[in-house]
Amino acid sequence: MLLQKWGVYFSTACMLCYMIVLNIIIRIMHFVSPGLAKKQILRLGEKITMTQNPRFGYEDWGPTFKSFNFVKTASEHMWLSLGQEAFVGGEAPDSPVVTMDGEKTSVLSYLRDGWAFTNNFDINRHRSLEDRLSAAQILVGREPLCPVVVDEMNDVAAIKYGALPERLYVLQSGKVVYKVRPVPYQHQDTFPHFHCVGPRLGGMGPWGYRPLEVRLFLEKMK
Repeated sequence: MLLQKWGVYFSTACMLCYMIVLNIIIRIMHFVSPGLAKKQILRLGEKITMTQNPRFGYEDWGPTFKSFNFVKTASEHMWLSLGQEAFVGGEAPDSPVVTMDGEKTSVLSYLRDGWAFTNNFDINRHRSLEDRLSAAQILVGREPLCPVVVDEMNDVAAIKYGALPERLYVLQSGKVVYKVRPVPYQHQDTFPHFHCVGPRLGGMGPWGYRPLEVRLFLEKMK
């Protein structure tokens, strides 16, 4: 597990450097040639699937890549991700979460044998658990095929699972059997503190969010 922990530190440092350099390059390109900058951002958007999201146009997400808030928010998330404790082959952290009824529970209790864009959901920073539960109703309204729980206000589940802003896992019998591999250049609607929990908790975003890979992994487990 020590090597995996050091791998988190190394990959986080690399990703932070990448995003800082990316932000600087986009700023320079936008100053020299806005059209060229837009072209490159769209190419990046293809790699992270933003161009495939019908809810967003370029003006909703493209300009955010050259903003200071983009680097600031991503840096905060990466700093918190250094506290993750969930690694393949190791024990799955039984982090506390809260159901939509306000009942305190934990991640493993669901196991069974076997930066914001514009034009996005207008959700302010949560100041209380009630705020978080209210915001989670947006996800519930989309009728996901799994129970929905939220992290406690100390974000312990998100930190231990490195789920800032999002990450997919497969848990089985209290063990982590799948964790998305960190891959740069690889978004979907982000609910950083809301979790769909089922017999297997499922992929890390926004750069490596690969639900299809998780689906294939689960199919092999059948």
